[in-house]
Amino acid sequence: MVDRGRSKPHEDILKGKWKEIKGEVKPKWGKLTDDDLTQIEGKQEQLVGLLQKRYGYAKEKAEEEYQGFIGRYAGKPLTEKK
Repeated sequence: MVDRGRSKPHEDILKGKWKEIKGEVKPKWGKLTDDDLTQIEGKQEQLVGLLQKRYGYAKEKAEEEYQGFIGRYAGKPLTEKK
């Protein structure tokens, strides 16, 4: 049995709430296209990879942005600065 939740605890949240979250991704990261959002389909690695590609983020920065965003759906405060 493979336990994927340990390596990516927020991925289940992203997959389970993708339709809800998808509507908030576009205003947050406006450079992501509708095709990008379709491609992501709740997959953390896809979203992080597209943040790197569209925004030129290093992997660590893209993951930090993702974690700050998805944290609100896990009941954790955002760590991003506005």
